[in-house]
Amino acid sequence: MGVLRSKLGQALLLWFEGFREACCLHRVFILCHRSRKLLIRTGQCFLLNGLIFLGSIFVLKSVVIPTLQWILPDHCSQLGFQEPCPFGGILKFYSFLRHGLIQLFYVLWFYPLYVFSLILSNIWYNDVAKYGFAAMGRHEPTVPEPSSQKDTLQNPAYIDKHAGLGGIVIGIGEQVYSVLLLSFFFLEVYATGFIPYIGKALNFLLLSWMYKWNFSELGLDKRLDFFESNWAFFAGFGNPCVLAIFFFSPLVSYGVMAILFPLFVLTATGSEAEQVIDSRRRKWKGAGLGRLPIFYAADTLSLWVLSLISLKSRGQTQSNKAL
Repeated sequence: MGVLRSKLGQALLLWFEGFREACCLHRVFILCHRSRKLLIRTGQCFLLNGLIFLGSIFVLKSVVIPTLQWILPDHCSQLGFQEPCPFGGILKFYSFLRHGLIQLFYVLWFYPLYVFSLILSNIWYNDVAKYGFAAMGRHEPTVPEPSSQKDTLQNPAYIDKHAGLGGIVIGIGEQVYSVLLLSFFFLEVYATGFIPYIGKALNFLLLSWMYKWNFSELGLDKRLDFFESNWAFFAGFGNPCVLAIFFFSPLVSYGVMAILFPLFVLTATGSEAEQVIDSRRRKWKGAGLGRLPIFYAADTLSLWVLSLISLKSRGQTQSNKAL
């Protein structure tokens, strides 16, 4: 019990450190003050996702729907008649027409805007991270020495920019693996939401881990090890953003997340997670919480898909040679 109490105390302290790091939003103002490009790109994220996307939702809920309800009522009381209503069939048609027009608004405006915002915002987030590192004076990621050949192959920082086709292939493979890993993890996050009683809590926790994943400067193999060994810190780091979106409808949650995401990108850019964690470990004389296999299922599925792709590609190559 004493060991368990000690581990729980360490986890709470690391969670608090991660939460505190995520709340250091003053870094956003400092970095935007240093870089005009960063200020413009962050402002564009706010304009697209805040003013246009969330503004459209506000106009729909506050103006369009009430206007349609006034023009196409579905209750006799709105027409000044008492029950039984002599216009029941007409009111049902009005209700059907109103819902159809609202769905048409979603199909012709919201869903295309959502896709456009998703694609453009992801491009802008990469720019925000790049300009943020430049504003910090860290134009190139700091990478530890590789401990194995696998680390070297998976870490894009070790690929020589002039390595030719081989370096390009390794870089593409690393990106494909990263996309597969995050995609399967998103499916895992989505699936946990359906678990009775504890689903929402698990969903919240897994989403929290997502928000620091892409901000790490390490290669994928070391990033997995670092995240899973310091799971309490990264759970705390992701909590503020998840708290801000967890209780909204899906579309509103996306809009709020899309506004907050560049802020947390910049907060993570200025974060010194390694130093914070190392300082705690020195106080605990090197003792850690132990590795929690957060990405085990996603990692296993990603490697399985990549092995299938590799086998299929190899089979096609052999068949072509036979011909």
